[in-house]
Amino acid sequence: MRLTTKGRFAVTAMIDLAMRQHSGPVTLAAISQRQNISLSYLEQLFGKLRRHELVDSVRGPGGGYSLARLARNVTVADIIFAVDEPLDATNCGGKHDCTSGNDGKSGKCMTHELWTTLNRKMVDYLDSVSLQDLVDQQRLRQLQEATKAAQGCTAVRVERGAAGAPAVSSPAIAVDATV
Repeated sequence: MRLTTKGRFAVTAMIDLAMRQHSGPVTLAAISQRQNISLSYLEQLFGKLRRHELVDSVRGPGGGYSLARLARNVTVADIIFAVDEPLDATNCGGKHDCTSGNDGKSGKCMTHELWTTLNRKMVDYLDSVSLQDLVDQQRLRQLQEATKAAQGCTAVRVERGAAGAPAVSSPAIAVDATV
């Protein structure tokens, strides 16, 4: 069982798109630059995402892509399956012909049900995670990083009070949480 770069890149690109579409269509060139994914690879992935009605495209100047549905209505499973990413832990691709005996007959291997159950659990999990969940996680992470950076940059200013004793003042920290 493995998730290839196709599925990983598709999910990453969809998060990037969902986070930035509020200001209009997002270009694949911009996603490519931010996420370090080949533009031609993104074009292939977004062709599949568009055919599965997960994204809409706008042509011409100012064009790009936007989500075809609300982010909360798109699951990770939708994205993975749209780009033809197989999620299969069985050795037989679910065809029940895992083993081939000396007599030439094929059948299920002893662990077939284990891997089939794992497949079902993976799909259930990926179907329970929405694109909006991932966007929210990313925004929270960015906010935490911005807060940490701002705290690292704050300085404490020491001034002399009326009686010559030090008076400590700390500037207010303002964090811009917009993305």
